[in-house]
Amino acid sequence: MDRISIDAITFYAHHGVLPEERELGQVFQVNLELGCDFSSITADHINQAVDYRLAVEVVKEIICGSPCRLLETLAARIADQLLLLPGVTEVKVEVRKPNPPLPEVKGGVGVVTKRRR
Repeated sequence: MDRISIDAITFYAHHGVLPEERELGQVFQVNLELGCDFSSITADHINQAVDYRLAVEVVKEIICGSPCRLLETLAARIADQLLLLPGVTEVKVEVRKPNPPLPEVKGGVGVVTKRRR
C-alpha cells in the first residue's frame, strides 16, 4: 500500500471538555496518512492521483466546524470523511492538543484512529 503523509495541519478551534476550552479555544494539530495505490498513475497529472489539498480541506471543515468535547470524536469524523475521497482506501488520523489545560503535560496529548474502506 502506498501512502501520502501530511503533518502538522494546524488550526485554532474551540473543542474540549472544559467550558474554558470551548470558549477561549486552542491550537489543534492533525497528522494524516492516506493509503492509496500509486501503480494506477500513468501520467504526471493530478487527476490520476489523490489530491491531498482536498484532505486538508476536510480537516479544516471539521476542526473549524461544530465543536466536539472529545479528540476521539474529531479524529473519527475526519477519518470517515477522508475515506470518501477518490483513491483513498485507508487512513490514519492523529489529532493533537499541543498545549492541553494540564500543567503537568509538556508534550501535548493526542489520539490516533485508523480506518479502512
